[in-house]
Amino acid sequence: MHQPEQPILRDIVLIGGGHSHVGVLKRFAMKPEPGVRLTVICRDTHTPYSGMLPGYIAGHYSYDEVHIDLRRLAEFAGARFFSDEAVNIDRANQKVICRGRPPVPYDLLSINIGSTPQVSRVPGAEQHAVPVKPIYQFNDRWQQLLDRVTHHPGITRVAVVGGGAGGVELVLAMQYRLTRELQAMGRNPEELVFDLYTRDEKILPTHNQKVRNHFHQALAMGEINLYTNAEVTAVDAGRLHTEDGYWHEADEVVWVTSAGGAAWLREAGLELDDNGFIQVRDTLQSMNDTKIFAAGDIATQVNHPREKAGVFAVRQGRPLADNLRRAVLGQPLKPYRPQKKWLALISTGNQHAVASRGGFYAAGDWVWRWKDSIDRRFMAKFNELPPMDEQAMAPTRPNRVPLEKDEQEQAISAIAMRCGGCGAKVGATVLSRALSTLKPVERDEVLVGLHAPDDAAVVKIPAGKAAVHTIDFFRAFIDDPYVFGKIAANHALGDVFAMGAEAQTATAVATVPQGLESKVEDTVYQMMTGALEVLNDANCTLVGGHTGEGKELALGFAVNGLLDENDTALTKGGLQPGQVLLLTKPIGTGTLFAALPQLKIKGRWIDAALASMCVSNRLAAQCLREYGSTACTDLTGFGLLGHLVEMTRASGVDAELNLEVLPLLEGAEETVAAGVLSSLQPANVRLRRAIKDQDQWVDHPRYPLLFDPQTAGGLLASVPADQADACVAALHSLGYPHTRIIGRILPEGDALEPIHLR
Repeated sequence: MHQPEQPILRDIVLIGGGHSHVGVLKRFAMKPEPGVRLTVICRDTHTPYSGMLPGYIAGHYSYDEVHIDLRRLAEFAGARFFSDEAVNIDRANQKVICRGRPPVPYDLLSINIGSTPQVSRVPGAEQHAVPVKPIYQFNDRWQQLLDRVTHHPGITRVAVVGGGAGGVELVLAMQYRLTRELQAMGRNPEELVFDLYTRDEKILPTHNQKVRNHFHQALAMGEINLYTNAEVTAVDAGRLHTEDGYWHEADEVVWVTSAGGAAWLREAGLELDDNGFIQVRDTLQSMNDTKIFAAGDIATQVNHPREKAGVFAVRQGRPLADNLRRAVLGQPLKPYRPQKKWLALISTGNQHAVASRGGFYAAGDWVWRWKDSIDRRFMAKFNELPPMDEQAMAPTRPNRVPLEKDEQEQAISAIAMRCGGCGAKVGATVLSRALSTLKPVERDEVLVGLHAPDDAAVVKIPAGKAAVHTIDFFRAFIDDPYVFGKIAANHALGDVFAMGAEAQTATAVATVPQGLESKVEDTVYQMMTGALEVLNDANCTLVGGHTGEGKELALGFAVNGLLDENDTALTKGGLQPGQVLLLTKPIGTGTLFAALPQLKIKGRWIDAALASMCVSNRLAAQCLREYGSTACTDLTGFGLLGHLVEMTRASGVDAELNLEVLPLLEGAEETVAAGVLSSLQPANVRLRRAIKDQDQWVDHPRYPLLFDPQTAGGLLASVPADQADACVAALHSLGYPHTRIIGRILPEGDALEPIHLR
């Protein structure tokens, strides 16, 4: 979580994680601009490098070797990473409309989302073909196709549509990989038949004849059938139709042609070419909106049209970054002229490649090694990041962003000593605008709530109900206020659910960094929108709160719950000998988020941890009660051992834990092994004296995770042994797939230590 010393003055938003945008992130990482914040909106955390994709398909590279970790790179650059997908642009209000989160405001916007297959233009292709582009989605489709082909009995005919470099390279890579997959299974590789279709009279039409001849030979050696002047006009189950009127058998159809711009760009009103690509000037700005830039395949430079090739996206990274910086600083932009000729290194499936540039041609294993070296050096720039030194990374230059007069006053006020009276409240106008569109769920018991002008809420306690009260508050550990709001609300509700109660009302308390009113307003709106989604889902009414200014973003809730007076609350003191212990979510959030700022993580580890923290404990608590649970708590800052010790002491029992079956978040063992621990870990480790024979366990790789503090963790509960398996199955079906039986409850022994490990 980055905490800039200067207030945020301008937002540059990057849609997509393509080759140009990774260059922008790296360039701003090396030279941050004070007062300027970058935000990346991308559905996928790991973005593939197109130059290495055929090598990955062929099996020469691993997944991580050909993917750039966007979340990690964004962290390095001090940028926010929003895991979502842009679906439109509100240009009038300068906001990006996203599929699953509130709109994201921008001062400058850049689009680098690659191209989209236009399969809808060919009847049946959308239903029966596997499109290669957008390439960031191709890995899932490739893995599914790989599974289908290797499990398909008998002959499998694979058709690749597209005779450019991408189609030729892909069919050779697939043939190489799938042949070896069948051989490894003891099957005859002759069960595979490959066909390549192109509407042109020759393959690789933009390359010289020597290059084409080499690939004709490669296709022939691989016994790949080539169909030229064969435009595919329809696709059906198990076959495809060509313009000459013939139907051809095809068990799998892979589409590597007819790509265009995403459909939503037309709704945004940007000037597009005939294929739906954004038309840009030499400065890479949109022709009809100078606040919007575009690069890579999605962009067409009007004055310098070029083939859609990854080399141009890579080369555009630097001029795009520099012009974004100049634009935000109010400086003149510089034109970018792409090269007319470029070097293409095209692989042939095996570790052999062809070099092509204009009339130049070369081929051999040495060209593959050359290509491999170039590709690995490129990837190293974005994946082999130096350790972060916050002091060295902090911009030392004064703010250079030009501001309007009222913005200057707000910026000066944000930097200067602020009034601390009244809890350093955020201004009433800003707050009212941010909260005006929030719609808390309605409950009959709320007599005076959020949108009333009063300073306190009025809530009835229904007859026959007992009130349950809890409070939680913590600072943000991620740069996405929307997701942070969801997690903070889940964390606060956990105590109420763990006691078997329903949530009734919540009162928020938030701290927001000072800055321009528009930036503060958006932060509050994003954060409270996320929180309200969780509260409303729990039928918990947000009735009010307090929002103050401070150095760090933070959020908490005082939650009131209701419990039937005649029901027994699920307390920590209800453990009974003979019961088993269940844990409903994996652990490891403490070490993972300690590793994030140190860049000792993979982005997908953080994705999985955030997804886990956004899962409510409400249904799990109801399920546990139905299966006879007598004790329950939610895992938070004290960690698994701390909470279990509290439960055993209150219940007068011992407990046995099985380290081998603990559900762990992906990556948690790796970060703990690397010595990355939460700042709360030392305090939790003091409870190690509660472990019997703890010296025998200190070297176990999972031992440190007993003390790992959790945020919005799962429920730790006891259930009767004869109900445990059914309870676990029910929890899995309710959306808690990591639920495990992790131990059992023992009678209190003579030893002082209540926790036994095995």
